[in-house]
Amino acid sequence: MALTRKTRRMYFIGLGLLGLFGGAALMLSAFQDNLVFFRSPSEIAANRPSPTQRLRIGGLVEVGSIAKTGENVTFSVTDNEHVLKVSYKGILPDLFKEGQGVVAEGTMGADGVFAAREVLAKHDENYMPREVADALKKSGHWQEGGAPAKE
Repeated sequence: MALTRKTRRMYFIGLGLLGLFGGAALMLSAFQDNLVFFRSPSEIAANRPSPTQRLRIGGLVEVGSIAKTGENVTFSVTDNEHVLKVSYKGILPDLFKEGQGVVAEGTMGADGVFAAREVLAKHDENYMPREVADALKKSGHWQEGGAPAKE
């Protein structure tokens, strides 16, 4: 059975569209795997994420919360409303210290402790990660000029 030119053309167009949609689906799937959401400790307290969801948390390192045991470090991140305990294995940035802005990327553990894979600290006295500053402004604990409000 011979195919007419019109039928062959429709097959090629159909295969082209199928390939286009398949490629778009693969790109969206890869994008979804790399998507990381930012949350503050208050947002996590209000709506706990699943243990498999990768996310970034941010806030201030709570004063007196840093405990080091070899390469294992635990500390607490706060937005002055809620506190979230973080565990991290590795070397912390030189600028990491109590009372300073921090962003950590990782997953929430079933025990309620955030398991960080990466910890980022601020660069200088006037810098705080945008997500952290926005979360502090939203919670009302931000003072103009870049420093968190003192309580």
